[in-house]
This record gives sequence, structure tokens and C-alpha cells, in this order.
Amino acid sequence: MPSPQHEAVVAAIAAQQASAPATPPTLEESRAGFEAMTAAFAVPADVRVEPTRAGPVPAAWISTPGARDDAALLYLHGGGYLLGSVRTHTELCGRIARATGVRVLAIDYRLAPEHPFPAAVEDAVAAHRWLLGRGLEPSRLAVGGDSAGGGLALATLVALRDARERLPACAFCLSPYADLSDERPGDGNGDPMLTPEALQMMAATYLQGRSPKEPTASPIFAELRGLPPLLIQVGTRELLLSDSLRVAERARAAGVDVTLEKSEGLVHVWHLFGPEMPEAREAVARIGAFVRKHTS
Repeated sequence: MPSPQHEAVVAAIAAQQASAPATPPTLEESRAGFEAMTAAFAVPADVRVEPTRAGPVPAAWISTPGARDDAALLYLHGGGYLLGSVRTHTELCGRIARATGVRVLAIDYRLAPEHPFPAAVEDAVAAHRWLLGRGLEPSRLAVGGDSAGGGLALATLVALRDARERLPACAFCLSPYADLSDERPGDGNGDPMLTPEALQMMAATYLQGRSPKEPTASPIFAELRGLPPLLIQVGTRELLLSDSLRVAERARAAGVDVTLEKSEGLVHVWHLFGPEMPEAREAVARIGAFVRKHTS
């Protein structure tokens, strides 16, 4: 059963939506709103944020005291390929860095509509290559992301495998957006985070005429054989629940080691709303254990 803290967040988001103007916000307003919302998440003083460039891609190293220097985690933020940045996910990445004990490389991959598919995939692949170029062993690397970033993590693995490049030791996907087609079964039970209309708009803006069934656009349609161990976390109240369930089923059928965690009654990417939310603390702790297991 969801905690009171989880339900308070859901109620606050629903109330905000109910009082929103009838005219939909512009993309610029949506981007600014996401930045403003996540700016309220306080980053602890001991979380170190170091801007850098992962080859051509703007990025930041996010770490906590005692982080290993022989391992790294590439993090890909959510936002429907249209919104989000290193800044919107700094607090979450700090918690993940603390739980995993490794430095997190969060990247500002290019966003649509200015940079449509496959720009985001190209940037994520370039960042992984940059990490390898710094002498890090694939067995000490992990990739993770939330929502669109979770789908992008899967797409990155598929692109690397198809290019016959070395893959990271493991990957995790938080409420992944893995199907950009209209073939998703009807999910969602009061999740205020997403609507079918929003998903259709995000897909159309990102793809700009490309097929939603291209493997690195919608990894649900990709051949998943040969991918490293996957951790998938999803809530049962999510509109994207079936994305996780189908990815897990297809990956297992392809021989991939998959850990699927379904959290009863939770909404899309509840991980963002910690550490005061117990479900967020617990989920990030399990991410930490998973990454430590596979990169140690």
C-alpha cells in the first residue's frame, strides 16, 4: 500500500493540474516548469557536481564521498525526449551515487524538436564510448535512466550491441518509456504524471515522421539478445506499466537476466520525490545493491 507521503505527492500534482489554465503550456513553459519543480529538491552539501563534457555531449560528474574511481554510471534523464536536464535530476543522481558508491555521469543529450531521433541515442552512445576511452573497463560500468531515459538506456544497449561494441556490466530502467507506438495496452489507474495524449505528442515530436517501431526508438520492438543484466522498476498505477512488463518478458525470452520490480499503487518515476518518500528510498537502495553486485 502506498505511503502517506506518496499519496500526498499524488494529490498535490493532481490539484496543480486541476487548477492549470485551459490553454496547454508551450514547450518552453513546460521545460521551465520542470526545472522549477525539481529545483525545490535540495541537493545535500556533500554531493559534488562537476560540469564536464563526455566527448561532444555536455555532462556532469555527480558523486558523494568515498566514490570508487574505477567505476562509473551513465545516467540518462527522463522528460519524454523534450524536457529535462542534468539539473532536473541532480538530486536523484546524488542519491543514486550514494547508494551505488560510484560516480554518476549525467548527460544533457540533445532534445526534440530541435534535435529529433536518433540524436538522443547518438549522444548516449558517444558518452559511453567516452567513458571507455578514459580507461574504464566495461565490467565497471552501468547505465540507467528514468522514463524516456529508461527507454534510452535500452536503446543505447541495443545500439552498442549492434555496433559490436563492449557493453556495460548492467543497466537499470525506472518506469521506462519503451514503446512510442500506439500499440500499448490500456494501463494507468489515476496516475497524474502522464496522459495518452501527452505520450502521443512526445512520440510525434521526437520521431518527426520516423517509424516508432525502429529498435532504438522503441526498444520494445528490438531484438534484446545479448544485453547485460537488467533491473526494471515500475509502479502498478502507471500508464507505462505494460512497457516494463513487455520489455521484461521479451528480454527474458532472449536469455537476458532480468529483475522486474512492480511496486503496488505507485505512480510514474516516484523515485524523483525522495528522500522523504519511503518508496523512493527503498527503490534507490535496491538500485545501489544491483549496481554494486554487477560492477564489483
